[in-house]
Amino acid sequence: MSAFRNIKRHPFISFINILGLTVGLTCCLLILSYIIYERSYDKFNANAKDIRRVTRIFYASKNEEVLHLSAIAPPFGPLLQSAFPDIKKITRVLPIRTTAFRFNDKLFNEQNSVFAEENFFDFFTVPLVKGNHNNALKEPYSIMLSEDMAKKYFGDSDPINKGIFLDNIFLGKIKHDFKVTGVFKDFPANSHMHPNILMSFSTLRDPAIYGANNLVNDFGDNAFFTYLLFPKDYNTDRIESQLPDFLDKYVHLDGTAGNTKTQEGTKLTFERLADIHLHSHMADEFEENGDIKNVYIFSAIALFILLIACINYMNLSTARSVLRAKEIGIRKVIGAQRKEIIRQFLSESIMITWFALALAMAATALLLPMINHFANTNLAFNSLQQWQILVPILLLPFIIGLISGIYPAIFMSSFLPVKVLKGIIKTGSGGVSFRKVLVVSQFSISIILIVATTVVFRQLQYIQKADLGFSKDAVLTMGYVGQLHSQYDAFKADLLKNTAIKEVGRSSRIPSGRLLDFVDGSVLVDGVIKPIKSDLKCISTDYGFIPTYGMKMAAGRNFSAAFSTDNNNFIVNEAAVRSLGLKTPQNAIGKDITYGDVSGKIIGIVKDFHFESLHQTITPLLFRLPSDNGYHVMSVKVNSREVQTAVNLLQATWHKYLPETPFDFTFLDDKFGQLYRNEQQQGSLFTIFSCVAISIACMGLFGLSAFTINQRVKEIGVRKVLGASLRQIVLELSKDFLRLVLISAVIAIPVAGWWMHEWLADFAFHTDLSWWIFAAAGIMALVIAFVTISFQSIKAALANPVKSLRSE
Repeated sequence: MSAFRNIKRHPFISFINILGLTVGLTCCLLILSYIIYERSYDKFNANAKDIRRVTRIFYASKNEEVLHLSAIAPPFGPLLQSAFPDIKKITRVLPIRTTAFRFNDKLFNEQNSVFAEENFFDFFTVPLVKGNHNNALKEPYSIMLSEDMAKKYFGDSDPINKGIFLDNIFLGKIKHDFKVTGVFKDFPANSHMHPNILMSFSTLRDPAIYGANNLVNDFGDNAFFTYLLFPKDYNTDRIESQLPDFLDKYVHLDGTAGNTKTQEGTKLTFERLADIHLHSHMADEFEENGDIKNVYIFSAIALFILLIACINYMNLSTARSVLRAKEIGIRKVIGAQRKEIIRQFLSESIMITWFALALAMAATALLLPMINHFANTNLAFNSLQQWQILVPILLLPFIIGLISGIYPAIFMSSFLPVKVLKGIIKTGSGGVSFRKVLVVSQFSISIILIVATTVVFRQLQYIQKADLGFSKDAVLTMGYVGQLHSQYDAFKADLLKNTAIKEVGRSSRIPSGRLLDFVDGSVLVDGVIKPIKSDLKCISTDYGFIPTYGMKMAAGRNFSAAFSTDNNNFIVNEAAVRSLGLKTPQNAIGKDITYGDVSGKIIGIVKDFHFESLHQTITPLLFRLPSDNGYHVMSVKVNSREVQTAVNLLQATWHKYLPETPFDFTFLDDKFGQLYRNEQQQGSLFTIFSCVAISIACMGLFGLSAFTINQRVKEIGVRKVLGASLRQIVLELSKDFLRLVLISAVIAIPVAGWWMHEWLADFAFHTDLSWWIFAAAGIMALVIAFVTISFQSIKAALANPVKSLRSE
């Protein structure tokens, strides 16, 4: 009851304490929801702890890693199970880029289709709505649909045993009816893959699609995600240690068996299923993953914000000790022991925290839908209601109450009753110093977050304005289908008749993707043929690719149909010139080079450009004309003033040459935007949490300054009587607090500098840490603090000094 009376007696300070703790706890609960969600990925699978994904590393030379793939070649799975009997099961998944399906004379382009083995559901625990998970993917040309896909194609009718026509995959080599054998629930949001369509893996044995021989012997097609199921709690270290010998025994780098040096060129590794989302950032992930660094960063921010709220409580509680001094003195006179007084203050602190937690839980439930919409996440309030999460949350008031209340309780219980009852109240230099330390801690954290927010947004601005070395604006990209190959020249000519279309080009990959393809080769340097030891990636292009993207030539020329020998010639970028030891672009022109099974000359040098994101360095790159149809993507440069006209024309021309193939396209700048979605979310969240941290710190400073100024009413009155101006009084009352903020800046700036330097290190290309960022953060904190204090200072300075002196 005394706690309630104390809250009612000092409503202003109690309000600031409760509001600060509520805001701090709300931020913590929101961030906790995010952490729970991020760490829950793939754990819905019943055997998640015992499933490993097999990944593959390639080396340019011994121990020099050039590529790490999350998918591997198809023969590895069965070979691993044969070589290591402890592996209970293996399953393989082959994703397809774009798959066209025909149903009721309509064509649909589907993006999330995969070929999956019949034991797929032994690994991934997804409930079936219809069908049997033991045999639904057993027969060739069987297909399973997610609930959304089933509704899209069949509405409310039963799709089982009905047909759906697969039209155009693998460069148009297959057109076949598939029988629907099951419907499965949509994969949970916290899954590292979200296929909507599962096709039976046995279909791949058809020679027209992939071929049984390739499934057994092709070690070069690293497109198959392969998962292993081990016995419960099995230690896989022993098998992993034997993988190099396994490679030497079964695999040759060119696809044959028996090469004892295989382990020097490639390596297999195991990865826990539950680790994929936060710890795996390979070149060919199933989907974009999260990052454990973000979990650590936001965990730290949550603790910082909660710490600021606790600091407010300690500051205001010790500051208002003067108001409760007589109460403590009387308690001691009537026999209360020190431990009883400490217990009383701790119980008040815990009760206030309990009240703040109840408000924070309600605020979290209200804010989560907005956070999900804002950050494009799927955070759920019920994730906080799991007993292993809820119990620690319910214990929070005891922990926070103890942390927040222990110092005020010990400090106030130390008052001597004789002195306080006589009105001799002395907080002591120790108490004052401790409060100063708390204020400095609050503003140090706030300044660090201001710097972090500024640097993140500057990096995003740098990304948007960076010269990529090519033009990504007004470029449309679409999947290139095999049926168009024989008609491509006529198709392109029809497009270029209209001024809305500027250029058209084809390639195996496009900027914004990852460079994965490379083979061995050699180059003539100073009259000596030397093997290519650098990581020289390649893409297949046609004559129109370089003009479409507006890439500049440093030397030489582009591919041209006027030169029949260009089928055996190459174009490289400036990074490749340096890595091959060819000194200058001009010196590289005409040099003999062998890449894979093609020997020719370097005819052109493209100026360096950012094919991948700015996280990656510029990779040595080689362009070549494919000997067959090796194109996967078509790029179209359109007039930026006639985009809609260009799209309409492109669609009409597409349907003229491909009447049975759906038209689908993407703007290239949208693809580049997706590369930095994580950083954009970070910037937005940093802004929110910076504002929260500063707001809580200012609430504490507002309350502390109000209390301090209230204790100096008589001094202010005397100063005014003696002629002090408003400005002098405000500065006098503010200088002590502003000095603390300056000290905070001195402490925070080196910490913020180190943290942001580490963050920027993830980018191969990034903005600079300019001095003005730190100066601006410090000045901003000073201004905010001064405005906060000035409100109380001006109010006190404008008060009538006669009333102030009488009140004393």
